[in-house]
Amino acid sequence: MGISAIRILEPEHGASPRMNLFRRKEVADLQREAASDLRLHRALGPLNLTMLGIGAIVGTGIFVLTGTVAAQNAGPAVVLSFVLAGLASIFAALCYSEFASLVPMAGSAYTYGYATLGEFFAWIIGWDLILEYAVGAVTVAVGWSGYLVSFLKSVVELLDRFGASGLAATLTQAGVALAPFSAAHGVQVALPDGTAVTALFNLPAVMIVAIVTFLLVVGIKESARFNNVIVIVKLAVVLLFIIVAAKAIQTANWHPFIPPNTGQAGHFGISGVLMGAGVVFFAYIGFDAVSTAAQEAKNPQRDMPIGIIGSLLICTLLYILVSGVATGVVPYGELDVPDPIAKAADRAQIGWMAVLIKVGALAGLSSVILVLLYGQSRVFFAMSRDGLLPPFVNLVHPRYQTPWLTSIVTGIGVAFFGALFSVREAGSLCSIGTLLAFVIVSVGIMILRVRHPELRPRFRTPWVWVVAPCGAISALVLMFSLPWPTWERLIVWFAIGMVVFFAYGVYHSKLGSGGIPGETSWSRALKVVGLSWMILGSLAAIIWIARYREASAAVLPGASGWLVGILGMAVSVSIGIVLNLLAQVSDHLRARREHAGGVSP
Repeated sequence: MGISAIRILEPEHGASPRMNLFRRKEVADLQREAASDLRLHRALGPLNLTMLGIGAIVGTGIFVLTGTVAAQNAGPAVVLSFVLAGLASIFAALCYSEFASLVPMAGSAYTYGYATLGEFFAWIIGWDLILEYAVGAVTVAVGWSGYLVSFLKSVVELLDRFGASGLAATLTQAGVALAPFSAAHGVQVALPDGTAVTALFNLPAVMIVAIVTFLLVVGIKESARFNNVIVIVKLAVVLLFIIVAAKAIQTANWHPFIPPNTGQAGHFGISGVLMGAGVVFFAYIGFDAVSTAAQEAKNPQRDMPIGIIGSLLICTLLYILVSGVATGVVPYGELDVPDPIAKAADRAQIGWMAVLIKVGALAGLSSVILVLLYGQSRVFFAMSRDGLLPPFVNLVHPRYQTPWLTSIVTGIGVAFFGALFSVREAGSLCSIGTLLAFVIVSVGIMILRVRHPELRPRFRTPWVWVVAPCGAISALVLMFSLPWPTWERLIVWFAIGMVVFFAYGVYHSKLGSGGIPGETSWSRALKVVGLSWMILGSLAAIIWIARYREASAAVLPGASGWLVGILGMAVSVSIGIVLNLLAQVSDHLRARREHAGGVSP
């Protein structure tokens, strides 16, 4: 089924390797490419890389997801959710570190997959990373917007308290006028008079994405300096919150520590702790983003493991402390807001310190957006460099030495969805993408040890045959704890990716050579249509089967809904096969005529 001439095994002598799905880049070739490709500026040392990791990790988990996971899934046991997610991250971080030391190329898990599992899996993980970083940036931009609104309310209160009531009134009126543009589409925004207005789109989220995109276009060195300053500010603020707000903890808020399950999977109880771990796993993608910077590190073999592991250990400890303090100060049921730490600071009645904490949260979330958008643009760059995406994607600015076009396109896409999405919708989708990347990297490091036992990177994963399986299994467990709608969105994204890969990537891959004998643009289009029919039709059938009980049980009771879904899948696959067979017959006949001299090649 699918595109003609797709080969599962290595091609035989004389056969076209163009469609071999599992062709790999050799590690030695990647190392030579990393040494010779100087288009990106190597300006990052170990401190910059560690700060890059902290910049991405400390932010979303603390400032955004702590509240929603505590309120909807785990209660005070959100602390355990962070512990579980942290353990899975440590396993994956050790595997990432060996890869980053061995293959210092932009692209993170995508590049590692290319070297171990082959082009098809590399495409899957690259497509997954594009989703992961983009949706992650959307999530954080929405959280940033919530903190900005909370900060401005605090400013108005301070102005009123210090006698500037006229200015406070003016700002309040401006806030009322802009209320429809301060949250995700459809969200009810409370006004000072007790009424509410329905939000149209999230303007602050769009603004912060635009600012960060500009910084990324200007240059990595300037972006790293900005990130370092921001990280110092937010670490100071996080420590301040832990120390000061801890005095307002009411231990009664921690009881019950694991609230009883409501009867629905994922809503408190042990299943809630697991689902919470799956959601907050999103907050640990910082060290993953560090690995995308390998091609801009001064000494990647030495510095990448330092940046990856160091940032993860520091941030895991901070996550546990902050989530414990927040649920101790505010009853967990009240934390389902975009700015839970700001709410905890206000509840702790720490005055001007609450405003300072909100400033730190804004700074912290800004650095997370910067690192995520940076990571996504580098994955785009790597995939385009390998021919799987069009050449214009890896255009480097002649002055700033940055992939400016992909940075701008990424920024526009993130700003658009940031204007419409809520925090939880985006956060869960990013978590499943992160977990999938961890599974592939953990499996990939074991394959690398088997295929290339002679390689001796400067950092080697300790107890690899324990650490790597634990990393893969723990990530899979957390993936399966996430709700079905999150899986649906991931499947839809991958279905689109399969169409793009078979329509463009396999034909333009740098590892390919030659073409399919007799193929024309017409027959290629017919193959793509057939494959698209199979993938998208099967996708629709799967979603129907998964949902029919809720949506159509009254119309098609019993097994009827299952039968309709299975029949739809069979029809879709059959039509796709027929279209592909027609294209293959056309290729075969034309190739015979060319060989006989009847048609000029």
